[in-house]
Amino acid sequence: MLWRISLIAIAAVWAASAFWQAMKTLPPGARMATGWYSVPAAQVGFLADTTAADAYGRPVVSQAIFDQMLALVHGARSFIVLDYYLFNDDPPTAPDAATPTRALSKELRDALLARRRADPELKILFVTDPINTGPGGVPSNDFAMLRAAGVDLVVTDRRRLRDASFLIAHLWRLTIGRWRGHGRLESANHRRTLIADDGHGGLVGIIGSADPRDSSSPYSNVAVKVIGPVLAPLLASELAIARFSGWRGALGPAPSPPPQEPAPLEARTANLSIATESAVRAGLLERIRATVKGDAIDIAMYHIADRAVIESLLAANSRGVRVRLVLDPSKNTAGEASIPNGPVASELVTASDGAIHVRWYRTHGEEFHTKLVMIRGAARFWATLGSADLTRRNLADYDLNANVAVETVRGAPLALQMSDYFDTLWSNRASGGVEYSADFGVYAEPSQARYWLYRLMDWTGLASF
Repeated sequence: MLWRISLIAIAAVWAASAFWQAMKTLPPGARMATGWYSVPAAQVGFLADTTAADAYGRPVVSQAIFDQMLALVHGARSFIVLDYYLFNDDPPTAPDAATPTRALSKELRDALLARRRADPELKILFVTDPINTGPGGVPSNDFAMLRAAGVDLVVTDRRRLRDASFLIAHLWRLTIGRWRGHGRLESANHRRTLIADDGHGGLVGIIGSADPRDSSSPYSNVAVKVIGPVLAPLLASELAIARFSGWRGALGPAPSPPPQEPAPLEARTANLSIATESAVRAGLLERIRATVKGDAIDIAMYHIADRAVIESLLAANSRGVRVRLVLDPSKNTAGEASIPNGPVASELVTASDGAIHVRWYRTHGEEFHTKLVMIRGAARFWATLGSADLTRRNLADYDLNANVAVETVRGAPLALQMSDYFDTLWSNRASGGVEYSADFGVYAEPSQARYWLYRLMDWTGLASF
């Protein structure tokens, strides 16, 4: 009898502790959302990296994000704050990788070192995830050089985050995780942001889905470049993450954001807001649920799995909203081929009787790593993009993420540029026999077994997506 009582007591303590780890209050800096700021359209720019192949299988690569990141680094005179999930020089692992890689980690490292040599007073804060530091991930070979040059390198304290896997993660951390290091069961710092001074007393930043990791260099990604004090709340969030992870430095007086006063939309202006963690989901669901017949929802996404998002898309379709998705086929993810995108895409197409349309990005060893949702109304255009996938881990206060939402008139240059990006991928509007996307049937996954496997992985938090 005593051993039963002891066993029950141990199980109760473990369950209570696991529940607390899954539901505990997030630390300062996480889950923030700004109001809407009115900014000149010229202060918001859309950036895209695309990798495809021509009719002969030769790589066709167009990149803009990292060159802009390096330009911000070289232009800074006071400070640079970086927060990137992956920062290392690991080589590609996909057996069919066909696109040459770019030494992104070395380029960024050398740019930061050069700025420190040229201006030793320049303050540089680099926040990253523990996956780059050793067991359980790929250690970065550049950290020692950056630290020696005076860069404040901060590894995010994952213990302050919630456990995405309430069943296993706590047990992992107390047992195997003590020796195996940081595992996929733990929540991560998934942000991809760079904020710096613009050399003239202002702020400039890039928020997107791209990592400075060599093997990620061929990935297709999107980002937004933002200029102005609207970046101040996100900068404060990044500094708070660094502080709860042990950083004790300072960057000087914090800039103040402008008044939160959205203006009437016109082609020369845009309304902009910044959201992190579950605030990204809240803003997205609000916009999808507000769509009406004749509106269009276009999604270009690496992973989609969140049940609230899926159900809101089905509901929008039933109201007469056109829904289209370009998805990564998930065929390069070890151990999870076609999950979650295959089962989710099949669910959306089947449940809508084919009214929701899905195409697959044609990958060649790399990944379609884009995270972009656009809603086009009769007169207005709204979009959100950044580091957040449409998954439970990314949208439910587990992994740290940051997105920018922008709204403008449908005919504004920014809206046309982003719409043209999606339509090019969807319709394969390119010369030289380049095909960006393939028909739904190419990677359709109608298997009920894989569907319920995806649901189980999603519900338990055992998935890495």
